[in-house]
Amino acid sequence: MRLRLPFESACKDVMTYTEAYKQQLLDTIESIDLKAVTRAISWIREARDAGRHIFTCGNGGSASTASHFACDMVKGASYGSEKRFRIMALTDSLPTLTAYSNDLSYSDVFAEQLKNFAEPGDIVLAISGSGNSLNVLRAVEYATGAGCRTIGLTGRDGGALGKMVELEIRVPVQHMGRIEDAHLIACHLIAYSFMDNAEVA
Repeated sequence: MRLRLPFESACKDVMTYTEAYKQQLLDTIESIDLKAVTRAISWIREARDAGRHIFTCGNGGSASTASHFACDMVKGASYGSEKRFRIMALTDSLPTLTAYSNDLSYSDVFAEQLKNFAEPGDIVLAISGSGNSLNVLRAVEYATGAGCRTIGLTGRDGGALGKMVELEIRVPVQHMGRIEDAHLIACHLIAYSFMDNAEVA
């Protein structure tokens, strides 16, 4: 019987982990509520056609997803089209974020920006894996009071965010990495519905 070398053992352990992660991710993707995503697509199309603004926000990996989504919509879903998306990621101005964080509080970095730009009928797409990020909650609270429509990308049990938004797209798993994976897929489902589907666009 051949003895397993430490390197071979480590490789097997890595393969076992990656295979398990892949399977758990596939299961997570299956949990995405496509009816909620389709409703979000409809709202976002209506906002575009009415000349309304769309705002996105989140922290950490969710901040990257917010910025990524805005990029996809500003360039990919708008390029070459007569109808263009007026979308802004509240995560993208580092000077603004640091100024509010330093002079006021990090909890207000998104809500204060909305006070400059948000109008009734606009959409705020808030992203939080835990559903409990205070700055995201304050943004949604302000948006609701300002007459905006609110969409939340959440995870786990939805947290406070899931209860605050009009439309929730929840990824009901515990693992933050897979929640963030699925959030990006949900954003791609929205963005590419406009890029790939002429009937939607």
